[in-house]
Amino acid sequence: MGSETLSDTEAEALLHGVLDAGINLLDTAPSYGRSEERIGRVLASRRREALVSTKCGYGVPGVEDWTGPCITLGIERALERLCTDVIDLVHFHSCPVEVLERPGVVDALQRAVQQGKVRVAAYSGDNAPLEWALRSGVFGSVQLSVNVFDQGAIAHSLTLARERGLGVIAKRPLANAVWRHSERPQAPDLSTYWDRMHILSLDPEGLEPAEVALRFTAFTPGVTSCIVGTTRLDNLQRNLRALEKGPLPEAQVERLRGAFQRRGQGWQGLV
Repeated sequence: MGSETLSDTEAEALLHGVLDAGINLLDTAPSYGRSEERIGRVLASRRREALVSTKCGYGVPGVEDWTGPCITLGIERALERLCTDVIDLVHFHSCPVEVLERPGVVDALQRAVQQGKVRVAAYSGDNAPLEWALRSGVFGSVQLSVNVFDQGAIAHSLTLARERGLGVIAKRPLANAVWRHSERPQAPDLSTYWDRMHILSLDPEGLEPAEVALRFTAFTPGVTSCIVGTTRLDNLQRNLRALEKGPLPEAQVERLRGAFQRRGQGWQGLV
């Protein structure tokens, strides 16, 4: 929704198409261009049809990042941009443990929940900070990387989230569709998945790689939902058709999991 390749008219048409398709979780952030503003414009007439997830902790002019005032003002500004009086989920956006333990930071988000401005306090991130968030008792939902090239959180973090009753939003479910590149990309996130793809040598077994990736992530036990960005409704419809097929065959999932367990031990989740 924040893509500069989309005009306002195209962005609004895209979001109406998303809602018309029955998708009801919209994930955004203040760093995603004009995404919050565009979502707010559409939700002004369709607010009850969507759960809105955004992020906070940074980027408030005149206020130091990752402080209580930054959290409080960031939420106020998000409410204005999203044209709503309550945001369903507000995530801390990939901050380290030392920030989570900083006085006033967690308190500011909890206060917004108590005031009814936020429904669920959430954390977005991976590795040690995710572990802290899962065990803290502060958050009701988490967002983390789960995909065929990023399976490290499945055995432990997803199990812990289930035990504690937390929602789980899987980010990067398509692993940035790194198979589209004919040469190793320069961007660090893409190059990491490119390397993992070649190390794992996963067999899509006659399916499109995107379908394998999406069905693997969406139906991993413990995953509540997964978020896939797109600027085109035809891509969205193709993803929906893939999900309608349900989980991958159990034997195929076992092969995908087995390859990662043999060759991907020690790989960190990609933040």
